[in-house]
Parts: sequence; structure tokens; C-alpha cells
Amino acid sequence: MKFVLEVAVDDTATAGDRAGELGRILRYWGGNLGHYALEPGDGSAVYDSGYREVGEWRIVAS
Repeated sequence: MKFVLEVAVDDTATAGDRAGELGRILRYWGGNLGHYALEPGDGSAVYDSGYREVGEWRIVAS
């Protein structure tokens, strides 16, 4: 299997803000993966701390 994570990072934010937000997204969604079978076709939208959709993760066949 292949795990794909795509996140659009705000270009107007400072580097520290971008890194902090990306770290939060990775921690949250990494911890949430236990709720999925992790089979091809699984996936979900990814949201930032303002609850705006900023990307997605998905499982695809490798």
C-alpha cells in the first residue's frame, strides 16, 4: 500500500506558523489513522486549525 498526504500550506504565513500548522496536522491525522482499515480507497479530507479543508490523505495500491 501507499499512503499519500497532500496539504496546501498558506504562502502568506510565516515559516514558523507554516511549520507549526503542518506539525499539528501531522499529529492529529497520524493519531486518527487507527480509525481506518488502511486499505486502498480509504482516505479523508484534511483540515487546518481553522477548520478549513487544506488537503487530503488517501491509501492507494502500490
